[in-house]
Order: sequence, then C-alpha cells, then structure tokens
Amino acid sequence: MRSSCAPDAACPDRPSGGPSGCQGTTAVRGRLVWFRDDPFLTSSDEALVYVDDGLLVCHDGKIVAAGDHGRLVRDLPPGVTVESYRDKLILPGLVGSHAHYVQVRIIAEYGEELLDWLRDYVYPEERRFADASYARPIAALFCDELLRNGTTTAMVHCATSPQSVDALFEESVGRGMRLVAGKVLMDRKAPSDVLDSSPEQAYEESRKLIERWHGVGRSVYAVTPRFAYTCSSEMLRVAGALWREHPGTLLQTHLAENRWEVAKVAELFPPPRYRDYVDVYEKHGLLGPGAVFAHAVHLRKREWERLHHTGSGVSHCPTSNLFLGSGLFRMKRAARRSRRVPVGLGSDVAGGTSLSLLQTASEAYKVGALRGYPMDGVKLFYLATVGSATAMRLDHLVGSLEPGHEADFVVLDPAATPQLDARTADVDSVNDLLFSLAVMGDDRAVLATYLAGRLAHRRDACPGPLPVRPTDTRGDRS
Repeated sequence: MRSSCAPDAACPDRPSGGPSGCQGTTAVRGRLVWFRDDPFLTSSDEALVYVDDGLLVCHDGKIVAAGDHGRLVRDLPPGVTVESYRDKLILPGLVGSHAHYVQVRIIAEYGEELLDWLRDYVYPEERRFADASYARPIAALFCDELLRNGTTTAMVHCATSPQSVDALFEESVGRGMRLVAGKVLMDRKAPSDVLDSSPEQAYEESRKLIERWHGVGRSVYAVTPRFAYTCSSEMLRVAGALWREHPGTLLQTHLAENRWEVAKVAELFPPPRYRDYVDVYEKHGLLGPGAVFAHAVHLRKREWERLHHTGSGVSHCPTSNLFLGSGLFRMKRAARRSRRVPVGLGSDVAGGTSLSLLQTASEAYKVGALRGYPMDGVKLFYLATVGSATAMRLDHLVGSLEPGHEADFVVLDPAATPQLDARTADVDSVNDLLFSLAVMGDDRAVLATYLAGRLAHRRDACPGPLPVRPTDTRGDRS
C-alpha cells in the first residue's frame, strides 16, 4: 500500500541508505542545514547552522555526527558507503504540529465556515472510521503522503472510534515513524454517531489506547478533546485527568479558530466563571508544556500571556485558516520576546489543502505579510522543524541534526522543477535559498526522506502497488 518501494526492497534507482535504523551506520553527504537557536528571539543569521559540504552520520537510528565532510569522513567505520546528495540540502525531517488523518479524503470539499463545514463534510466522513477496513488504507495513504512531503513527525487527530487510532498507529509503527496521535473526545454539538456515549466511556477507551500504543515503537499518545464547543465540562475534566495520570503523553485540541466558534464557547462557558476561551481550558487542567492548541487566531492579550506562562504551544495552520475564512494568525504576538509562545506549523488537513509543509510555509509567509510581519526562509523552516518540535516538547528528539537526535531527515532538491532551478541557480544566501524552497516548493522538491537513518521515501524510486481504495459509501451527506 506504499507509493514507493519499501525501505528494504531491492530497487536499482534508490540509494542503499544503509541498513535499518536499529543497526549499522548510515552516512550522507550534502549541504547541511539546521537551527541552533530561535530566529524569532535572536536573528536568522545567528540561529542558522549551514555546512556547505557536510556529512551526516547516523548509527542505531540516532545522529552521531554532523559537520564538515572532509573532517568526519576519515572517522567512518570501515565498509560504510557515503550516499552523496552533494548539490542538495539536507535538513531535519519536517515536523507537522496539527493534522486530521481521518479527513484526507475530503480535502477541497467546497468551502464553508468552520461549524457548517464540520457538520456537512467532516462528521459524515469521520463516522466511517469505526470500520477498521475503511480506516487502514486511509492510514496507509496518510503516512505515504507525509513521507512523500518530507514530514517525519506529525501530531494527528484521529476520530472518536478506537479503531481509527489502532489503524494509524499500526501503520506508523510498522514504518518506524514518530507520530503523536489520539482518539477524539467529544460528547455534544455533533451527530450522535460520532459522539462518545459518555465521558466515562471516553475515559476508558482512551486509557486502553494509551496502554496499547503510548511508547510502542516511536508512538506518542495525545489526549485529544476536539474543542470546547463539542465537549461538556465533564469531558474536559476527563481529558485533564487522562493527561495528568499518564506522564509523557501530550495534549492537542483547537482554540479560537473562528469568531463564531469563540462566541459559542463563551455561551457554553460564560463569564464571570470563565474569563475567555483559554481560561476554559486552564480551569480544566489542559494548559502546560506538551499541550498544543491549533489555530489560536482570535486571542486577546491575557490569553497569549497565559499560554506563555504555562509553557503551552500553538500550531499555526495558515492554509486551513484561509480556506475556511477563519482569519489571519498574528505571529508577531506569539513571537513577542516578553511572552514568547512556542509555535509550530500545521497542515490541518482537511481544512488545510495540502499535507506539504512547504506549501503550508508559503501560506504562512503570506499571512505574515498581510499582518505586517513577513517571515524569511530561516523563520519558515524553523517553524516547520524545531519550532513544531518545541511546541510539542519533542525538540530533544526530533527537528534537528544535532548529535543525539533521532536520525530523521529530508533531502530537498533546489532544482526539482525548471522554474525552481532558475530561481535558485544564483541565490545570494542560504536564507534566500530556503525562502525560495518554502514559497515555490512542494512534494516535487522532496528528493528523499529518511526515518531513523533509513531511507523511507525516494522521489524517483520504483513505484509500488496502488493503495487499496476504500469502499465509497458516502452517498447522501445530510
């Protein structure tokens, strides 16, 4: 069900990539790019690490060295073959901080505002994931598309059905991916067949899923209340209890995506008991390091301050916010030095229109420009790598080429298309090159994707069998 050869399959067009990530050594040569600091707090030049002729050495799934090729190649173990991507960029694998794998098949459904779009398109699709035979090929397609687009780690919403979670983790564990995912929790304001029957049932199903999947392979479980509008106070308390009782799990939900949504939440959780949307989550124990709030478009000063002081993270989802007409994210407010909030980049498929974080970065630039805060190439790629990892509190594991990190990386081709080749042939700086890739790049710019030092996708690899197409029973959406 993969779109390219499996990593162990024989294919003459693919670099060997070395043995599996759990044994042996992989070494790749190219132009290394990663980040030593936050460019929103320092400067792009200070934050960037660039090695023009670099060598990345991986052993047992971890990066053990990254630096000058001439210096490091002499220390390679005997018999290690260096794979050369000399004119390409090698960066940390891209990290997506928000997506819905159960919505892959409804990308580009004709736009409506958020709550209508959920009712007309999302809920009818998500109910189908109670059927494991429907969920499995979609999970495979989703993982294929992540890797084809250079994304090696993603934070993902499943559906309310436990089967939807099982299908995704089965697929990601089999590939060796680091995915963060969880069963959606919701008990109101949606059709009954996509709701949890009770907070108690939601708690028990989530607890079993955490025991089944958290820490298996590279899996991380995320407690996942959909958003305050679809959760009773008791359901939000259940989410807080699950997160508190299972150290190492993360938390993901939505926040202030749409003005109508914000108004509806204020009706359901009214003042003076709840001061604002962020306060709803805080009073239920849902703020803190490892909590990631998608969108955060319509926040007030106090809400930004609470996110900062609690160490909570935010996922910026520009393609979704534009497609659904939700609003323009204020990166300048999140990046304020006195109250910096960790921000990552999320595709938010299927509100978002592509799983490509390069295309997502392009839209982030445009949203920033409209808000008077345009971002250069360093800032955009920071958001798509260590920025997202930091928002998820996984920056000690992924998002960097520093030794000790997991050996997930992507090889980007600046000459992937004739137009991109013409644009990047005479760039003045690495920053300009990154900006060109962010604004003009897509899956074609991703030459190869590696997981734990092992080749997982190659753009020009021999094709595998087509994915199994699930039975389309959508019919009437009413």
